[in-house]
Amino acid sequence: MIVDLQHYLLLSAVLFVLGFFGVLLRKNTLVIYMCLELMLIAATIALVAFSHFNDTLDGNVFVFFILTIAAAEVAVGLAIVVALFRQRGTVQVEALNHLRH
Repeated sequence: MIVDLQHYLLLSAVLFVLGFFGVLLRKNTLVIYMCLELMLIAATIALVAFSHFNDTLDGNVFVFFILTIAAAEVAVGLAIVVALFRQRGTVQVEALNHLRH
């Protein structure tokens, strides 16, 4: 079986849709955060696939920057979730709908 560009794009689309619906349907902020990261990984898979099949390095360069920004996003996002958990005692979205008491 030969793996074509369509296979990579299908995988990317499936991962993106799973992440999208996870963000819409989940109630736990950590799970929502993981679904956002899944959407980001889906975009990077598509960029690498386009880069590979067009014989350029443009997509790989974009992926390098995306992963660098994602690492910083993980640090800041988890710090916010930990701070919210310490303040409110939960990470459920329903309980975090008010920013002030």
